[in-house]
Amino acid sequence: MLQSTNKATLRKAMTNTLRGLTQSNLQSQSEAIVAKVLSLPAFQSCKTVSCYLSMPTGEMQTDALVLNILADSGKKLFIPSIKSKNGHMDFVRLYDKEDYRTLPIGLWGIPEPTTEWGGQERQSASDISSDSLDMILLPGVAFDRSLSRLGHGKGYYDRFLSSYVTAEARRPRPMLVALSLQQQLLDAGQVPMTEHDWKMDMIVTPDEIITNVDTTTDPGRA
Repeated sequence: MLQSTNKATLRKAMTNTLRGLTQSNLQSQSEAIVAKVLSLPAFQSCKTVSCYLSMPTGEMQTDALVLNILADSGKKLFIPSIKSKNGHMDFVRLYDKEDYRTLPIGLWGIPEPTTEWGGQERQSASDISSDSLDMILLPGVAFDRSLSRLGHGKGYYDRFLSSYVTAEARRPRPMLVALSLQQQLLDAGQVPMTEHDWKMDMIVTPDEIITNVDTTTDPGRA
């Protein structure tokens, strides 16, 4: 119960902080983060990437990153798709810039994937026939230098990851890369963690990269 209370308190405080960011500050920080991600050898070598579609305010803006991935013929992009309000999420294929441009805007101003594109059902990252995810670019409310992540409280990513890398599925673990604004990064131990919470492999901020893995290794093998 204490962990839950601590998480709620931190979540509320950080949300208030992020609301105070100007759009120009948010944009400049986002541009710096995008540049760092694009320069990562692990990102450059991966073939299948998941990236979240960002809210208009309060978190790192992923538009430029999404467009860059879509423009790379050597990469496939999967985006989050909320399947139910009880915490179930999947990742589905986003095919090209036109697909991205025509996505309907849903809750919190976030573009939401449709069930079909081009007359066919979108490919799911959970499909047996789908290539394994090499890297997942994650949002969050707060992060700390011990690579802990505080989400929005719904458990979508933690549940997906626990299901995705089960022994039965036999999928390699994707590299987990959190995208963090300066204001979201806290000192080690400041983000409460439970046994169900996944640690990040890397946190990318406008100014630095925090990681405990060799960034020159292939994603999914760290």
